[in-house]
Amino acid sequence: MNEPEQGREVMVVDNLVQTIGGQEILRGFSLKVHKGETLVLLGRSGGGKSVFLRHLIGLMQPVSGSIKIEGHDITKLKERELSPVRRRIGMLFQNGALFDSLNVADNVAFPLRERGEKDESIISQKVQSALQMVDLHGHQHKMPVNLSGGMRKRVALARALVYEPQCMLYDEPTAGLDPIVADSIDLLVRRLQRRLGVTSIVVTHDMKSTFSIADHVALLHEGRCYFYGNCDQLRASTDPVIRDFVEGRSHETP
Repeated sequence: MNEPEQGREVMVVDNLVQTIGGQEILRGFSLKVHKGETLVLLGRSGGGKSVFLRHLIGLMQPVSGSIKIEGHDITKLKERELSPVRRRIGMLFQNGALFDSLNVADNVAFPLRERGEKDESIISQKVQSALQMVDLHGHQHKMPVNLSGGMRKRVALARALVYEPQCMLYDEPTAGLDPIVADSIDLLVRRLQRRLGVTSIVVTHDMKSTFSIADHVALLHEGRCYFYGNCDQLRASTDPVIRDFVEGRSHETP
């Protein structure tokens, strides 16, 4: 992608530390995210990427460090104070996390009803708008069991978009999808960025996806931000850690 005009910093993560089961997962992770950009976060499985995302919506509290969103440190907020922050952030979970007992429309409407919206005409309008954004208009009455993997991801994305977040978090959006469907999800992420101007953080292992959607790329390695730069800088790097990840080399003997 062409690098956009640099926006102001909307998220500043400073020296984040997290320990789980006695193991230090994040060891002073720092990162800056700019308004309107798509930042891709790379890293090995189990390296802390999804753990990091959970911190951004207050589902986990760090041992130490800070996360400032629009200048406010959310690590110091109580549960009740986190609600306005969460309303500005949408999240696409890796498995979609749809409710199997609800149809597509009710899945997408769930956040609106949970936040107290009573006017069914407003709910219907917002649901239809969100489904149109993800190219699922006309599928509102289908049940999750009747959806393909790609459609489930789109429904989950519509649900995240229905309350018009300013920031989107994507946890492995193309995981488990065939290359053609994965490419359609990448195109959707790019289109939503351009149409809505949302700031996006995408966790992925998919290098094709990375080079397709990223304005900036960060590599989480051994609990720290090992690399930060644009796609051209990532391609040009001769660092062996970066090259091994980009090219998928394990160095194990057959």
